[in-house]
Amino acid sequence: MEEYQKGKEHPLSIIINDTVKVFTDLGFIVATGPELEDEWHNFDALNVPKDHPARDMQDTFWIKGQPGKVLRTHTSSVQIRYMENLVKSGGKPPFAIIAPGKCFRNEATDATHEMQFNQIEGLIVGEDISLANLKGVLSHFYKKILGEDTNLRFRPSFFPFTEPSIEFDLKFNGKWLEMGGAGMVHPNVLKNCGLDPLKYQGFAFGPGLERLMVLKYGIPDIRPAYQGDLRFNQF
Repeated sequence: MEEYQKGKEHPLSIIINDTVKVFTDLGFIVATGPELEDEWHNFDALNVPKDHPARDMQDTFWIKGQPGKVLRTHTSSVQIRYMENLVKSGGKPPFAIIAPGKCFRNEATDATHEMQFNQIEGLIVGEDISLANLKGVLSHFYKKILGEDTNLRFRPSFFPFTEPSIEFDLKFNGKWLEMGGAGMVHPNVLKNCGLDPLKYQGFAFGPGLERLMVLKYGIPDIRPAYQGDLRFNQF
């Protein structure tokens, strides 16, 4: 009779759990939201205009027979829901949340891209929050996960929901690998959620976790993580 090895925790699950642990140790709380979203939470409230390319069928999975419903393209929608609920309940900043979960984008797959992926959205809102705070949090996170010699690079970018916006990269096999986008929360986003952007500021970030798994464990391609490869179950 063939002997089977006992299964182990999937490396992506390990990364997700370790990531949540780092941020909750810093005082972040975990927030969740639906994977089936509406346009308001996925786009409009995040200052994404109607003519933005992300609304095109090439990038977003729209639900047939359910107008305005999409598979969320990022967990940024969770930050909108959290702030809306906070204001409705009479709460106010400061707060710090993370929103880990699956996202879906209709794009070509390769070694570092998949149509389904895990993202962890982070959001801090309060008074006197700065870009320096954002860089400090991200640097701390990656050094905790990958080691103190981790080389993290920040560069200018553009996102409708942050201003100013940055992207951040890590060194991988001698090359820079993009890990995610971030920036100071756009005043329109705060206003859309009922918060006064003249009083409160905040930052948000949204790295992908499959790429972190690749870096952490030296896996050359993220696609086998979703293909039932038993080697991932014996990690």
